[in-house]
Amino acid sequence: MNSEDPLSRRDFLAASSIALGAAAVVGAEASAAAPPAKLALHGGEKAVVERLPKHIRWGAPEKERLDAMIGQDTLFYWKGPQTTLLLERFRKICPLPHATSCSSGTAALHIAVAAAGIAPGDEVITSPITDIGTVIGVLYQQAVPVFADLGRDTYNLDPQDVERRITPRTRAIIAVHLAGNPCDLGALKELADRRKLVLIEDCAQAWGARRGGKPIGTEGDFACFSLQNSKQVTCGDGGLVASGDPTFGPRLQQFGDKGMDRLASGGLFETFATNYRMSEPQAAVAAAQMERVESIAEARSRLGRILNDELAGVAGVDRPRVRDEDRCSFWFYMLRIRPEAFRCDRAEFVKALAAEGAPAAAGYIPVPLYGNPVFQRHGFFAGRWPVKEMGLTDMDYTKVSCPEAEAILKTCVRLMIHEGMTETYVRSLAAAVRKVAAHYAT
Repeated sequence: MNSEDPLSRRDFLAASSIALGAAAVVGAEASAAAPPAKLALHGGEKAVVERLPKHIRWGAPEKERLDAMIGQDTLFYWKGPQTTLLLERFRKICPLPHATSCSSGTAALHIAVAAAGIAPGDEVITSPITDIGTVIGVLYQQAVPVFADLGRDTYNLDPQDVERRITPRTRAIIAVHLAGNPCDLGALKELADRRKLVLIEDCAQAWGARRGGKPIGTEGDFACFSLQNSKQVTCGDGGLVASGDPTFGPRLQQFGDKGMDRLASGGLFETFATNYRMSEPQAAVAAAQMERVESIAEARSRLGRILNDELAGVAGVDRPRVRDEDRCSFWFYMLRIRPEAFRCDRAEFVKALAAEGAPAAAGYIPVPLYGNPVFQRHGFFAGRWPVKEMGLTDMDYTKVSCPEAEAILKTCVRLMIHEGMTETYVRSLAAAVRKVAAHYAT
């Protein structure tokens, strides 16, 4: 450009900027006006083109431990080599001084409730969205499950609602770390300490999770883990229960072993309990699995956060909230859809996701625990509930309501996530959600 040009350099740059801005606006308008991609459900291309990666869960390490177990002269748990190794490796994950293996996560929770001294008529506050195993031990101790509502985007106990449901009969809180997302243990622990309540952590779905820098299970009075086949690590079925409390901890072994204290002399039964022992073959597999916990949790956390980030800003879709300082080990990934934001119901939304190649499912459990027939009938023991008949509780599950929990179950969608998936695969899951959401947006 020479000095004789009628357009100065400043004018030229300004005009160019305006032109570029106008072009960008036109491009954005054209992009906004473009119709959403055709759903695979209607004959379009799938968003998820990669095959679901194979989930390899056991191999040489488990075989090595089983081979060692075959050479033993006993398969009994007490001082068995595999059980000893299992507990040693478990304490590296959940560093608590007292721990015992048991037959299931349900057994772990029952042992904790019994060791805590929960008595007939006592109340235990917990989540209504969990496996019934969370409360089986409560009921078998003739205590009363009390259900508190949940956070809308954490799916975990709302500490404020927990406090509202405390009565003079309340003795404990069971905090369920749903899908591996840590509960607000700071608030729950403060509440439990202030009201002199026992805090039990249900870590069944939370292997490898961390709250801040602390391993999950180390802030409550008890930590209860499941080794059931679907969990992040497994031996088919089994569990572990641990405690750092000097009073509760020594009771764990006997409450899983028919009430026998194997460190005491005389073989007398000082307490009454059932048989929840784990055998050496199970312990062998579980011991090998303990070596996998960290890598599995790290991978699931990373992939889950990628998925969460990829879904940011999708209209009508609410993501789970995970604190930046926590590690969620994503037993599954659960989002919620806002019905008013879409021209379809949840079933159609999930059907469309499945057609895109996404491993998706509608809902989680059918109803909150209190909505199940056995609770609605109060029919826990041969169709009866002795503590209610004896006047030790006035609980009526037909009148219990946790509005947010009920809303979560009506609007949630689960996506499978596991450590064998690639980042590319997980990003394609997010693309499938975005595609379906855009197609059905109102």
